[in-house]
Amino acid sequence: MEKIQYFFLYSWTKLHALLPMRALYVLSDILYFWIYIVGKYRIKVVRRNLKAAFPDKNEKELRKLERDFYHHFCDYLVETLKLMHISERELQQRAYVTNPEFINDLMDKGHTTFVVYMGHYGNWEWFSGSTTRFNNLKMFQIYRPLNNKAADKLFLKLRTRFGSFCMAKNNTVREMVTLKQNKERALAIFLADQSPSKANIHYWSDFLHQDTPIYTGPERLARKLNFPAVYMDVVKTRRGYYEGTFRMLAENPKETSEFELTETYIRLIEKTILRNPAYWLWTHKRWKHKRETV
Repeated sequence: MEKIQYFFLYSWTKLHALLPMRALYVLSDILYFWIYIVGKYRIKVVRRNLKAAFPDKNEKELRKLERDFYHHFCDYLVETLKLMHISERELQQRAYVTNPEFINDLMDKGHTTFVVYMGHYGNWEWFSGSTTRFNNLKMFQIYRPLNNKAADKLFLKLRTRFGSFCMAKNNTVREMVTLKQNKERALAIFLADQSPSKANIHYWSDFLHQDTPIYTGPERLARKLNFPAVYMDVVKTRRGYYEGTFRMLAENPKETSEFELTETYIRLIEKTILRNPAYWLWTHKRWKHKRETV
């Protein structure tokens, strides 16, 4: 059954990926109608999140932001399908890294592996798929395997098409230690704005006007292994085009205090989101955990 599911998923994705971007954006507009207007996909979650994050916006402003988000969300879906057929050159043009020399210069100073903080903003899949922007290094995407085996296999194929690797979340510590032992040049990309499991909540901060548990796994690894920690600030310049800029969080994380990296990151991703909120993943149940009071 899994093989049959994968065959149909792969064939359907491949068929759509062959379409030019202009045609895919027509498909995105059609999806917008079905996902937002008809299906109202996670509309209650989105409205609750937007209202809590922007208490000063009136109903008209919130509805416009909601529509803009769903338009972008549908663009993200068809753009991710395009990973099956897009050329690496076009991918790098559409997900343009403004300062790849930032990483190259750090490697010239003797650093090897880097902890890269990103968020569910813009199109994170496009930025984590290509390694040839940098000098002889591997790129690892930290991910949580999907429950559906066929869908998980498909996403692994999309994410690794240009030589990137996927690192399952449960294997991250072991594999990161191995990278250090082997002195391998690598970028380990963490989508660090996700909600931690209840058992792994170690830090809370004010994020988008809400008391929020923050995922601290990237900081613990960066401090333990002393891997430079950097943030990629993403801007959507126009439909189908993004720019990412590396910014330093800490070149020597061991010298930082506990939760300093995490707090610095959360302030930066918040600034990125507020610059244009429509491009963040508002369908995510980011605030499902509440702090326990004594």
